[in-house]
Amino acid sequence: MAIVVQKYGGTSVGNTKRLQNVAKRVVATSDRGNSVVVVVSALGDTTDELIRQAHAINAKPPEREFDVLLSTGEQMSSALLAMAIDALGHPAISFTGAQVGIMTDATHTKARIVEVRAKRIKEELDRGRIVIVAGFQGVTPDEDITTLGRGGSDTTAVALAAQLGADVCEVYTDVEGIFTADPRLVPKARKLAEVSYDEMLEMAATGARVLQLRSVEYARNNKVTLHVRSSFSDEDGTIVKEGDESMEQAIISGVTHDSGEAKVTILGVPDKPGVAASVFRVLADRTVNVDMIIQNVSEQGFTDISFTLAKEDLSRAKDAVADVVAQLGAKGASYDEDIAKVTLVGAGMRTHPGVAATMFEVLASNGINIEMISTSSIKISCVIAAEHVGTAVQALHEKFGLAGE
Repeated sequence: MAIVVQKYGGTSVGNTKRLQNVAKRVVATSDRGNSVVVVVSALGDTTDELIRQAHAINAKPPEREFDVLLSTGEQMSSALLAMAIDALGHPAISFTGAQVGIMTDATHTKARIVEVRAKRIKEELDRGRIVIVAGFQGVTPDEDITTLGRGGSDTTAVALAAQLGADVCEVYTDVEGIFTADPRLVPKARKLAEVSYDEMLEMAATGARVLQLRSVEYARNNKVTLHVRSSFSDEDGTIVKEGDESMEQAIISGVTHDSGEAKVTILGVPDKPGVAASVFRVLADRTVNVDMIIQNVSEQGFTDISFTLAKEDLSRAKDAVADVVAQLGAKGASYDEDIAKVTLVGAGMRTHPGVAATMFEVLASNGINIEMISTSSIKISCVIAAEHVGTAVQALHEKFGLAGE
């Protein structure tokens, strides 16, 4: 009997009718002879509402209590889905992350999974039950509740699929798969049939919101095949798997964008060995993830260091940067939240020169200035002013011929 893990996002379970539709889809999967494990996110905007309430009470809520609060959203949706499945005449049981042994480190709000035990899941599957697991959460060895960060239910699903040896991990969302660009910006964006783990990692890291970055890392490391598809359609979506010669090696697979980052510049830093290490160690110790980094050419023994990070980390970063400025005797810091990152991703880029030059020409011809550049073997990212992101994505999508027929 095949094991199928399905994950449903907040939009998919956003109200009673949608919960009931998900229940029908889950039951249909079970009726085809599969053992089914379902991971659910919180209903609709529940998490955002819980965050709003927390900050209305305390501008800087204790992170431990914040996790306890946020974990309740997924617990509610998992219990409701189990009830909906039971109403269709199929036995189902819901669990929290702690109950199924999703063990994490103690980094509240951004915990990482260190072990998945899944003994209770296997026992319930053997009894013929459909198992519903609250996503986005786990527990420390000290039995404190933790959450896995935005999109963490994706990681929950992939981790369970890996531990259970599932045949596939289906990620259901409100879009039909992975597209060559955000269809809201580019109506002619084309759905991709297959994407390699490496390409999906770059897409997730540079703005594609369909899959959480860590879930793709987990899938690649454990060879879990992902199927990203819509919960509102029976059409096939996009398969994410190990790249091989049978997969199309397009020069460019997609254009992604991210308007959720900010740029920080530390001004007048002494240019000497160990300074950069000091700066980024302080940020790392405060769990601030840095994306792109640029250090300017030294002038009279001083330099500027710029980096980008998620806007949600900016408050913590400002505190860390203030300490760094004081410790190093730097001249100050500046912050810019009106930026966006636009990225070209494609495995075929490795063997096709001139992609960067073409990208820069397209941006220049549209009057768009580049503030920062970052590259890998299969992606090129540029930081630009946020107001130009729509123009940039549309122009690049057209230039590289990514539109559908």
